[in-house]
Amino acid sequence: MSSIHPDVQAALDAARDLRHRIADMRERIDAIRARRPSPSGAVIPEVDAMGNLTGLYLAPGTTARFTGAELAAEIMAAIRESSADAARQYRAVMDDTAETVPS
Repeated sequence: MSSIHPDVQAALDAARDLRHRIADMRERIDAIRARRPSPSGAVIPEVDAMGNLTGLYLAPGTTARFTGAELAAEIMAAIRESSADAARQYRAVMDDTAETVPS
């Protein structure tokens, strides 16, 4: 019966640990959602870690309350804030992951 050399076993263990860390990081990134309201609070988008718009809430009466240009400005402002928040969350995950990587 052959045994694995200790250096090879250490490399296999390190690779397994790295796979687990990557999977954990990916789960945390996939869970990121940012929902920042517009200046009026009438619009709330949902943005994921990659900046993709995944949802959009308009309070009842919002479309009647604003002109088209005003509504577009509300939506864009809320998306910008949500995207910035998602980016902050993403950086926090990446920074946390970098701190836990052994040297």
